[in-house]
Amino acid sequence: MLATGQKILPEKTLIIFDEIQDCPKVINAMKYFCENAPQYHVACAGSLLGIALAKPASFPVGKVDFMQMNPMNFTEFLMANGNDNLVQYMERIDTIEKVPDTFFNQLSEKLKMYYVVGGMPEPVLMWTEEKDVEAMQKALSNIISAYERDFAKHPNVKEFPKISMIWKSIPSQLARENKKFIYKVVKEGARAREYEDALQWLVDANLIKKIYRITAPGLPISAYDDLTAFKIYMSDVGVLRQLAQLAPTAFGEGNRLFTEFKGALSENYILESLTNQFEVLPRYWSMINPSYEVDFIIQRKNEIFPIEVKAEANTTSKSLKKYKEKYGDKVKLRIRFSMDNLSLDDDMLNIPLFLADYTDKLIEMSLK
Repeated sequence: MLATGQKILPEKTLIIFDEIQDCPKVINAMKYFCENAPQYHVACAGSLLGIALAKPASFPVGKVDFMQMNPMNFTEFLMANGNDNLVQYMERIDTIEKVPDTFFNQLSEKLKMYYVVGGMPEPVLMWTEEKDVEAMQKALSNIISAYERDFAKHPNVKEFPKISMIWKSIPSQLARENKKFIYKVVKEGARAREYEDALQWLVDANLIKKIYRITAPGLPISAYDDLTAFKIYMSDVGVLRQLAQLAPTAFGEGNRLFTEFKGALSENYILESLTNQFEVLPRYWSMINPSYEVDFIIQRKNEIFPIEVKAEANTTSKSLKKYKEKYGDKVKLRIRFSMDNLSLDDDMLNIPLFLADYTDKLIEMSLK
């Protein structure tokens, strides 16, 4: 109040503390705002990682509400881009029938833009308001540089190079046909025990997502995790594209963006969307000799659904077919994301990639 001459009015003024990880005393003060001055409305912002490393003397347990902020999903990106008509169309879908060409083509093109830009606020702003590709690219590069500077905050200095190597290996990991994480891709001769702490640090910082393989579809899904086999994805598709140094010009080359490095951008995008809709983190399923892999397995309420991601149209789903042969009685619905139109053929629900944010609703409609 002294600094600005503005009155701070109880229950009228919102007080915001930004970057609170840099001031542990502010974190402590939240307890006393709640207990002694509840008439003031307070919001804080800071990185989860920074707060964990800030080591405040005490934490205001039970005195604060947490909200995890993720990158914008595709629907939010459309809203930021002024495409409210497309969002309204998607929200009004109430039957499983073909999306008319007018909407299908527009949404496919906008999805390519989303793959290029991603959902981080600054690159989205540079694109939606300025239409400045160079500024958008620079914003993404700055985000990656900021993340890499954060690696140095690890309490154990020896872990810093390992974190950096894992981070830089992600595009190479996803470019392989079998996307199971392999430590040797990080560094020749690397072993799990040397790198697992560094990998877990990236997971805890919410910079990457670790998806375990399951041995069988059962409830709870976590009980069937094979802890030795997992895939890693990034928290934002735009950051992944930039880290992989895939130029935005791929946007204009047919469906190249969807299929680039074995459809990794599409898988990453679908995982982001599923994570926002379902409480339990997805898993994946695979078998060897012969080789089959279902990209994601989700737990929705008390049911398990297999999901395959195809980056093109006119697709066949051999792995989903094999999965049904093996677990027929447990499979109520199989889901495939592709560039084919919306359809339900027996128990196979095909969802166009651009409708990923409505997966939960589409599953509900299909089951009915």
